[in-house]
Amino acid sequence: MDKQELFQKLAGIQTIESVMDILTINKKKAIYYLLRLRKQGYVKTRRLSNNRRVYTISVENKLGGKSYYEIINHYSPIKITTPVIYKIYGKEPTLAETLIYALKTKSLRIILASLALFKRIDNWVELYKLAKENHLERQVGALYDLARKIMRVRKITQRFRHSALPKEEYKFEYVITGLESKDFKEIEKIWKIYLPFNKKDLEEYQ
Repeated sequence: MDKQELFQKLAGIQTIESVMDILTINKKKAIYYLLRLRKQGYVKTRRLSNNRRVYTISVENKLGGKSYYEIINHYSPIKITTPVIYKIYGKEPTLAETLIYALKTKSLRIILASLALFKRIDNWVELYKLAKENHLERQVGALYDLARKIMRVRKITQRFRHSALPKEEYKFEYVITGLESKDFKEIEKIWKIYLPFNKKDLEEYQ
């Protein structure tokens, strides 16, 4: 059986038993065929809570790539789920790109989880460029100062901070429309940005 025929028959989510049933073969042969597909990059394996293995067989696995959500979940203690996974093929998104994406979702949970990215971000030139392109410089600055209160983060450059700080005539804006903090007024005042989190919201980082 050639690899293309094998892939067409097994594409989807399989167990070792379902592979045996579909191909009408024994367990040893099923493992052999799964290994063939794995070597081609088509197979990803995960374990269920009962320690049973499940195999996802798809072209997307071969293409590689990561979604913004996978990157956030990799670095953050706060895990997020989404019914649709958008993967970026070829070049993996940077942490700066992922943070800006999180802000643009306007999702309380996703933005909260993305605060952990400040522990790893060190390309402040890229982050400022992306933030400016999306008119999010002050939001990024305010969230950075918030992240500093709950974890150790990479030090922001003075150039970023100076360029992002609001001018006197700037008006207050929201990270998420209608939400403002009761506990972080000093940060809101510095950046003229209403933060959507209170101390209680950050307890998952403790």
